[in-house]
This record gives sequence, C-alpha cells and structure tokens, in this order.
Amino acid sequence: MTDTPHRKLERSATGFMLAIVAAASVGGLVEIAPLFTIDETVENVKDMRLYTPLELAGRDIYVREGCYACHSQMIRTLRDDVERYGPYSLAVESKYDHPMLWGSKRTGPDLARIGGKYSDFWHVAHLSNPRDVVPESNMPSYKWLATTPLEVGNLPLMLKAQRSVGVPYTDDMIANASADARGQAVPDSDQSTGVSERYGQATQVSAFDGVTTNVTEMDALVAYLQVLGQLTKAAYENTAAPEKMPDPNN
Repeated sequence: MTDTPHRKLERSATGFMLAIVAAASVGGLVEIAPLFTIDETVENVKDMRLYTPLELAGRDIYVREGCYACHSQMIRTLRDDVERYGPYSLAVESKYDHPMLWGSKRTGPDLARIGGKYSDFWHVAHLSNPRDVVPESNMPSYKWLATTPLEVGNLPLMLKAQRSVGVPYTDDMIANASADARGQAVPDSDQSTGVSERYGQATQVSAFDGVTTNVTEMDALVAYLQVLGQLTKAAYENTAAPEKMPDPNN
C-alpha cells in the first residue's frame, strides 16, 4: 500500500492536530472577518425604532419558550417566500436583535411579518389553544402566560444590557422601563403617554391580553409578536411590488 502524505499525517498526532487547527482557523476567519465590517453593510433607515421594554420582555419569553426552534424570522428573496409571507427581510430590521432569530426551521410559518396581520385577541386565542384557530396546528398551548405576572422590576437592567452591546437606549428609557411596560399594556393609565413620547407615536399601546388590571407574560409576548416587521417601513418602500404595511391598530 502506497504511503501517501495523508497516511503519514494520520500517523502523526502533532501534525494531524496542527492540520485541524489550520482548517478550523480558515473556517473561523471566513465567518468572523465580515463582522468587522458589519456597520458598513447594514442599512441605516430614519424610521427604525427600538423595542419597548414590554416588547423586549416578550422577545425574551419567545426565546425562553423555544419558539425560534419552530419559527424562522427571515423571509428569503425567493419568489415563494415573498408571495407567502411578504417583502423579503432586510438586515436593518434585525440590527437591534441580540441574538438574531433568523433561523431556518419552519415547523410553523415564518413570523418576520406577523405584526399587524392578526388582532391581539387572535394571538391570545392562538397562544391559549392553537387548535381553536388553526385546527391542524401541532403547536403546544401557552395559556398559563395569561395568568403569569410579568416581572417588570428587572427591565431597566435588561435595557442597560442591551445598550452595552450597541442598542441606543437613553438614560430616560432605562429609568422609565418598568413604568413604560405597564403603560403600554394598560392604555388608560397615566404611564401610557410616556411610551409614545419615548418610542414614537407608531408604538402600539393596548390591553394585549384583554385585561387592564395587571401586566402578564401574555401581554409581553403578544406585544412582541405585533411588532415583528413593524420596526421600520424600509422593506415596503422602493420595492418591485410595493405592498401596504399591516396596521396593528386596525
């Protein structure tokens, strides 16, 4: 049997280890190097807004419950994807996502444009018992979210952590995070006006779970789902086939 260079390398533990390190280094360089120019490749849009504290808490619940394992949040440029879900995703729409939840697994539909397509009541019914609204669904029930109070006391720290990785939350936003979470889920409260002042008039203020006496994890998760695809209108402007952006208030 011919003693090839590959066979010689396999017999040398040191040589084989160095070859593995070299191969891994090349792969790592290809993946990591582009991150140093990420600021030059992600678009900047004027109307991009931040997640509110309630929406950010809902995103954490979404991750905690493993929703990303069955739902992607990235519409590809393929015609089938665009016709089914809407305009393809832009990098700028995820610029404040840590971590990004693009994904590739679609046991359930992509959720990148779910915001505004259904009412708050629909989302609550769907999360409480998915088969009530989608008979063929194999999604588990999350009805206990409606009876689980949202822990709002740690929201200032959550916003501060987000700012440490580049999300431009102001001191005012951080200081009022807990109040803004309550205000967004209780429209008639005195705290609700501050939400629009800090995050923009387009921010949805609603009794997401249908109850205004307290703020629950259901409020937070529905608020997050209703903002997906709503942080900027960029994907709906200057496209080959313009579409109207869903309005969560209608």
